[in-house]
Amino acid sequence: MGIEYRDYVGARLDSFRRAAFLLCGDWHLADDLVSTALLKLLRHWRRVSAMDDPDAYVRRVLLRCLLDERRRPWRREESWEWPPERRADSVDGPVTDRMAILAALGRLTPRQRAVIVLRFFYDLSVEQAATELDCSPGTVKSQTARALQAMRTAMPNEEEVRRG
Repeated sequence: MGIEYRDYVGARLDSFRRAAFLLCGDWHLADDLVSTALLKLLRHWRRVSAMDDPDAYVRRVLLRCLLDERRRPWRREESWEWPPERRADSVDGPVTDRMAILAALGRLTPRQRAVIVLRFFYDLSVEQAATELDCSPGTVKSQTARALQAMRTAMPNEEEVRRG
């Protein structure tokens, strides 16, 4: 049991971390989510290893861990020693695009963010995402549409970027 589990986790750990980061936007919290998910996976490894798609189990556990974490009262407050720095006018390109996308993702609700990650990072169909989120395909479609609209609104268009 131990070797199979180690091989499975070792082959997918980076992918799990990236997905968790995309879900929450914080590397430290992403590591916590992955640790919690892998502990739950270890507890149920015999049953999960017999499944057709153990990755689906881990994705679902990651989502549930994030939603549980977001419900905790201390997560509702944020304090900063310094205000966030503004983007430099001269910076553009892939890094800036990635930062804008991550900032737009950060403004989404946890459920909208989960839908975007499942649909576009994991490339799941509407039906697969609905199964992962335990909701109807219509809910996935509406959450996707709302999330994409919110991201379009949050992201600066090219003309705003040129003006600074």
